[in-house]
Amino acid sequence: MRTSGFAAVLSICACLPAAGQLPAGSVGAELMNAPGEVVYAAACANCHGPGGRGLPPSLVAFEEELPDFTDCDFAAREPDADWIAVAHEGGPVRGFSEMMPAFRGALTVEQLGRVMEYIRTLCIDPNWPRGELNLPRALLTEKAYPEDEWVVEVGADLADGGAVAGAYVYEQRFGPRSQIEIAVPYGWRRNGGGEEGGEAPAAEGAGHGLGDLVLAVKHALFHDLDAGTIVSVMGEVVLPKGDQDAGPGVPGTVLEAFMSAGQLLPGDAFLQAQAGAAVPLYEDAAPEGFGRILLGRTWTQGKWGRAWSPMLEVQAKRDFESEAETRVDLVPQVQVSLNTRQHVLANVGILVPVGARNGERPPARLLTYVLLDWFDGGFFEGW
Repeated sequence: MRTSGFAAVLSICACLPAAGQLPAGSVGAELMNAPGEVVYAAACANCHGPGGRGLPPSLVAFEEELPDFTDCDFAAREPDADWIAVAHEGGPVRGFSEMMPAFRGALTVEQLGRVMEYIRTLCIDPNWPRGELNLPRALLTEKAYPEDEWVVEVGADLADGGAVAGAYVYEQRFGPRSQIEIAVPYGWRRNGGGEEGGEAPAAEGAGHGLGDLVLAVKHALFHDLDAGTIVSVMGEVVLPKGDQDAGPGVPGTVLEAFMSAGQLLPGDAFLQAQAGAAVPLYEDAAPEGFGRILLGRTWTQGKWGRAWSPMLEVQAKRDFESEAETRVDLVPQVQVSLNTRQHVLANVGILVPVGARNGERPPARLLTYVLLDWFDGGFFEGW
């Protein structure tokens, strides 16, 4: 059974005696400044074993199988701060059982940090990007980190008769650095329609239905936690569903390729960028280049609480043909964690076109999504 990163934290400290019951001197001079491996050996190895693979359930008082800290597939996913939160504050701080006690009276945050440094050495494959590089998901800019997610996206023109469109997005990692993505748009429109985040306008007339199927593959080319940098390349194909009268779509296949990058900044700030091109494989359509850049920062309610990430995103698009207009949009937005476990997230923002296009100013557009990081549990877990 594969265990999520947060569930693993429950087991990290479940092997510790209850707060105030550690061996004499364990929080004194003997272990206060001890290396993480020494603290781990004194506090965790009785259950997790000296190599971090976990003792068999028959030898410990747990019904579930203990996690294997050498398994990079889960060990690399979560940032240290989330693991330490559960170890320090107990299970309820991230929506887990009260049977996981708080160990803030037994081990300090600094000690737990050293334990985490040691546990990180048990995954010996450096190909797996660390969870700290999994930055908040923007409304338009594709993030560089490969992820396991369900996302429901919705956008609506803030004008009479405007289009409402959405998409169901499924993302799944495979291997250390790669991800597949499947997106199925759905749309409603009256008397024509607006643009979906700057995409091609819907056909004239009223209607609703499924849009074009999008298939994509992402691969992280480079990641370096010390530098706070991750860079990925992604390619996708848009396959026309064949009926533009019922929903949003284009009359033929479109190929798209781009690069994405994420950069950690001081003070819990971050920068993300994306640049690429879309090439329609049908007549009377020009290739298009696009670029997006985003600056944001994450705040938490208290030290361990709900996360808020306000962001400002800028998008520019231009057809590869003479005298084409460059279309620019500003997208202020904020992402917030909805549940205690922080694996159900929402983002809401407004796409504001900058300047007129073909002599007219397009309407602003409300954009939002709800996201489930399904590797960390189901939608109704951790509230």
